[in-house]
Amino acid sequence: MKQSELTALLGTLIDAWESEIVEFKEAGNDYKTDKIGSYFSALANEANLRGLERAWLIFGVNNKTRSVVGSNYRLDSERLQSTKMQIADSTEPSITFRNIYELQHSQGRVVLFEVPAAPLGMPIAWKGHYYARAGESLTHLGLDKLDNIRQQTMIEDWSAQIILDGTFDHLDTDALQKARESFAQKYANRFSSEEVKGWPMKTFLDRAKLTQDGRITRTTILLLGKPESAYLLSPHPGQITWKLEGPERAYEHFGLPFFLNTTSVYRKIRNIQVRILPDDQLFAVEVSKYDQRIVLEALHNCIAHQDYLRNGRIIVTEQPDCLYFENEGRFFEGLPEDYIIGNKTPRRYRNPFLAQAMAELNMIDTMGYVVFIPSTLPRHAVFFQCLILI
Repeated sequence: MKQSELTALLGTLIDAWESEIVEFKEAGNDYKTDKIGSYFSALANEANLRGLERAWLIFGVNNKTRSVVGSNYRLDSERLQSTKMQIADSTEPSITFRNIYELQHSQGRVVLFEVPAAPLGMPIAWKGHYYARAGESLTHLGLDKLDNIRQQTMIEDWSAQIILDGTFDHLDTDALQKARESFAQKYANRFSSEEVKGWPMKTFLDRAKLTQDGRITRTTILLLGKPESAYLLSPHPGQITWKLEGPERAYEHFGLPFFLNTTSVYRKIRNIQVRILPDDQLFAVEVSKYDQRIVLEALHNCIAHQDYLRNGRIIVTEQPDCLYFENEGRFFEGLPEDYIIGNKTPRRYRNPFLAQAMAELNMIDTMGYVVFIPSTLPRHAVFFQCLILI
């Protein structure tokens, strides 16, 4: 990396300041290798949990003044690079810094250690101990984070698992009817709506990829189950929570069936009409504050890509000027920005069985497209600027 690039990178990291994936140290003349190893473990694990490729440990920046003060840590370049071998010797699995950069800043020498993210399914330990971050603090890797990393390479699809006690009686009649209509609409060029209505229950559910040879799956219950059938998914709550924040406060939980209740969540949102004046036009235009199609697309994606092994609910937070969507689990395939430009097609899904069923019911597409709304609109109308996928 060129000195100009390192200068720009350092400025960006200082502006964002410390987080779970950036640590600044003054490290004047020396710094204990054992402490570096602890930070390496913590930063690598945290980068993994956030779906990032790297984290940074930086020497030569004062933690209080947030300014460059310079560091004399291992001035000899060969000795500085030998830190890589020292870290590799005591990490498990054995990995080390991707790069160690020296920046000759106008305020002093800065050393930037580029920490690679822990490999999928493999938390990084330093001398037998797993470390993590809690804000700016170094701490031990908790069991929840440890399990989250270790489960990343599990090949089991939670959504495809058969519920042995599940029967057609556990399914909601209205949801089944709407599901048939949606399936018939998707395949109108292949089947008539009357033909789809005439299929036996088993035939329809199998063709819609909701069941396996007529056997009820977790996907079947999640999308079409009666509210009282949620116990079949335990310990997962099978809930979507709408929460209102601002001058007024309220909340409501929505259970099964998700196929119907995502619309119920949308109706709970206060979607008023707003007047905007488009560029080069003399008359204002009235539009809905939030577009229904985009809201449901975001909510359906939260359902399709959630990490159900973490047993958390989906939360939709309504604030006066935006909506936030939260689900459990990191971004599974690539990064969110990969999809905005429209060039990224996902190769795999966290819940392939669920994703396929939702595609059959016209709830999602499977090409990874993102609807982008120009930032020239008023902030309250720019929905995707306020979308959070965790």
